[in-house]
Amino acid sequence: MKEISLQDINLAVKTMAEVAISNEKYFSELDSAAGDADFGVSLANGFRAVNNQWDKIDRSSIGSFLMKVGMIITSNVGGCSGPIWGTGFMKAGIVSKDKNSLEVSDLVKMLRMSIEGIMARGGAQLGDKTLLDALAPAADKLEEWSKKNPDDVLDALQEAADIAARQIEATRGWIAKRGRQSYTGERSIGTLDPGIVAAAIMMQEIVKRLKEADNKSV
Repeated sequence: MKEISLQDINLAVKTMAEVAISNEKYFSELDSAAGDADFGVSLANGFRAVNNQWDKIDRSSIGSFLMKVGMIITSNVGGCSGPIWGTGFMKAGIVSKDKNSLEVSDLVKMLRMSIEGIMARGGAQLGDKTLLDALAPAADKLEEWSKKNPDDVLDALQEAADIAARQIEATRGWIAKRGRQSYTGERSIGTLDPGIVAAAIMMQEIVKRLKEADNKSV
């Protein structure tokens, strides 16, 4: 598989929605350990709003689609989650403007732009024990693949998803420095960040679904 199509992006977003909604309680329970226990609800509500408007979303290009998804999430979710996740989608949409297919190098640019947007919007930095600490290593891994084997998109995505998954436990011992979890100080040590967990699970499930779709097309 050399490229990601608009149809693949549709599948990826639909998969993210399914993960968010099916894990609503679990993600909120993770947030309750050091946060305000609303992350799972907020994330699920954002993707429910996307599902409710699914058939009306502009699909003239990958960028248009992602921009609209981001706008829906931002406008339907309060607190931190809506602006953060919505910004991630919108920044990725800006980079993929007018595109109907994506190479690994495009995915790198999109993820980097999303990370920059999230940092600017939420004030978090790498190492603060947030969603960024799953996204940044994944972007680094994709960039490696873009240089050594750019025609193998699925394996590139699998390695990116795997490194994001490893960040779940790798960051457990960190002190949270942003969001409600940061208010607990050292009590956040030993807890899992729900944003990191959500991103990692979503990435793993997206790769699984893309592989299944690719096998059916052969």
